[in-house]
Amino acid sequence: MILDKFSLKGKVAIVTGSNTGLGQGICKAFAEAGAKVVGVSRRPSTETAEMLGNNFYNVIADLSSCAVIPSVLKQTLDKFGRVDILVNNAGIIKREDSIDFSEGNWDSVMNVNLKTVFFLSQAVARQFIAQKSGGKIINIASMLSYQGGIRVPSYAASKSAIKGITMSLSNEWAKYGINVNGIAPGYMATNNTEALRQDGERSADILARIPAGRWGTPEDLEGAAVFLASSASDYVNGFTLAVDGGWLGR
Repeated sequence: MILDKFSLKGKVAIVTGSNTGLGQGICKAFAEAGAKVVGVSRRPSTETAEMLGNNFYNVIADLSSCAVIPSVLKQTLDKFGRVDILVNNAGIIKREDSIDFSEGNWDSVMNVNLKTVFFLSQAVARQFIAQKSGGKIINIASMLSYQGGIRVPSYAASKSAIKGITMSLSNEWAKYGINVNGIAPGYMATNNTEALRQDGERSADILARIPAGRWGTPEDLEGAAVFLASSASDYVNGFTLAVDGGWLGR
């Protein structure tokens, strides 16, 4: 049956940025599809844990440093014995005119949004290879993987690079049965977009361009995430799927 291909029963997923927003929604969707979920967050994912119960385990880690990666993987294996799916969702954004943009703002965004994403993917891919079972990596990109944005140069650079390394890693790791894909959310009602949604002029401009006529929600991302994490997407590799209400087609 085709719906069986979308099941994540028996799978173990690591999802970064699990305490709110898109990460929380992905954790919920994976658990509903049958997976055990390890949520990685800088602060306790209390609400997510209450929602998912025994299907969820929280690892507290600051992903601004790659030093936490061995512990994230070890705790996952100690708890559930394996890992089958990685979602690199955690990300930060700094807004400042490019003419004044600070080195600190640049480095903080690039560390979380790109450097740790690459090295966590590398560590998990090595585990996939050791397990000899393949695996799925999903990188959360952005509309700014395709566009330049305004006052967010480091975010645009990091998300453009996410789209690039998604293609690069898919080329190298497909031979191990590892699929690496991305999701580019459109303008979602999350913490990262709060400043935009509070700016009446900018919010109106954004909504005017979205054919769906609304900001996206975490629920809008759930189907794409389950698809790319499941065997239904076994022949999809290196592609970044836009979930944007039609923004890029406008």
